[in-house]
Amino acid sequence: MILTVTPNPSLDRTYEVPALERGAVLRAGTDRVDPGGKGVNVSRAVAAAGRRTVAVLPLGGPEGALLARLLGELGIEAAGVPVAGSTRVNVAVAEPDGTLTKVNAGGPELSGAEAEAVLEAVRTKSADADWIACCGSLPRGLAPEWYAELVARAHRAGARIALDTSGPALTAALRERPDVVKPNAEELARAVGRPLGTVGEAVKAAEELRGLGARAVLASLGADGQLLVDETGTCFGAAPAATVRSNVGAGDASLAGFLAAGGSGPAALAAAVAHGAAAVQLPGSAMPTPADLDPSSVLITEDVPLDRALTEPV
Repeated sequence: MILTVTPNPSLDRTYEVPALERGAVLRAGTDRVDPGGKGVNVSRAVAAAGRRTVAVLPLGGPEGALLARLLGELGIEAAGVPVAGSTRVNVAVAEPDGTLTKVNAGGPELSGAEAEAVLEAVRTKSADADWIACCGSLPRGLAPEWYAELVARAHRAGARIALDTSGPALTAALRERPDVVKPNAEELARAVGRPLGTVGEAVKAAEELRGLGARAVLASLGADGQLLVDETGTCFGAAPAATVRSNVGAGDASLAGFLAAGGSGPAALAAAVAHGAAAVQLPGSAMPTPADLDPSSVLITEDVPLDRALTEPV
């Protein structure tokens, strides 16, 4: 079982339009509403693969009630913690060439009691969890050290932790030695405080995160592939994506594939790459099913192309 923790979940509404024109009245060709938030997306991808998952998250207002119902319809157990504020609603506008414009709401402010209730829900629901995936930004009211406290408590209980966050929350949590951290290229550059222009520079940055406490680093480099850096060395994985419709949730799908495949080693990296490549070819924040995956297209190698320039340097 994979338990996910999403301290700032959302409802994600995506509109597909012929073109985005500022100031115009646009008519959407299609629109969809998905349960959102990085940890929620991980649970959705795990559930799509037929695996059991529990999503711990604060829920408030009619938006929170709808989010819980949508999760239930997907076969995901929602361990919702009631909060006074309303769950946020995010909006994305997708164009045919893959360009995505997003408006993310701030979300509710959690009280100290509500923040502690989320930690307690993790404790009570994680007894039989193979992994706990802690994902996304922290809502207002939670200090950057909140994830660090969660990791420390989970480790004391014998659980393995995957952490996907950024900024001060990531920095604070590294000292508690999360088992896996999953930054994208931009988050990786921000964590080490310098730009990254090549795969080799990304590898060095990942090694620095390990030096700060991360036991393994799974780094998404967008169209350039993914890196796994751990105590055994570095592996690089890539797969072509025929058509990019939306990159929302692609990193979350990658983390789900990685954890569902065991959470370590080249085979888990291959699963992460396959899930990420499948996700970008789906609309909105749709998560891939096993039928969407193409494992044969994935290339995993220990011969990392260190000199390769990143398509989008950060």
